[in-house]
Amino acid sequence: MSQKIKVTCEMEITLRVIGGKWKPLIIHYLQEEGPKRYNQILRFLERAPKKTLTSQLRELEEDGIVERKVYPTVPIQVEYSVTKQGETLYPILEMMCNWGSENEGDKYEVMNRQCYEE
Repeated sequence: MSQKIKVTCEMEITLRVIGGKWKPLIIHYLQEEGPKRYNQILRFLERAPKKTLTSQLRELEEDGIVERKVYPTVPIQVEYSVTKQGETLYPILEMMCNWGSENEGDKYEVMNRQCYEE
């Protein structure tokens, strides 16, 4: 077994898993739209650098939040989906979405609204 990572408190564990500019958006997109290929995720995020997206997808996979499925086709196709463990983050992401929606004010222009008021 590898050595445990020391953290200050429980919140740091959550931040280590979903911290990063694109991770919550990746999880939310897969939650709402179902399994997607890399290029579909990249198109959705628009401004995400390819290298960063690749890195954050790998980290989410290592943390058990996202599953990567490889299809043996030519060319090889890879599809990403949220795992059962990843689904447990949905309430956190919904609260983040609601908070952002309630506090956007005049400072922000939302280009691709994802939060829908009920």
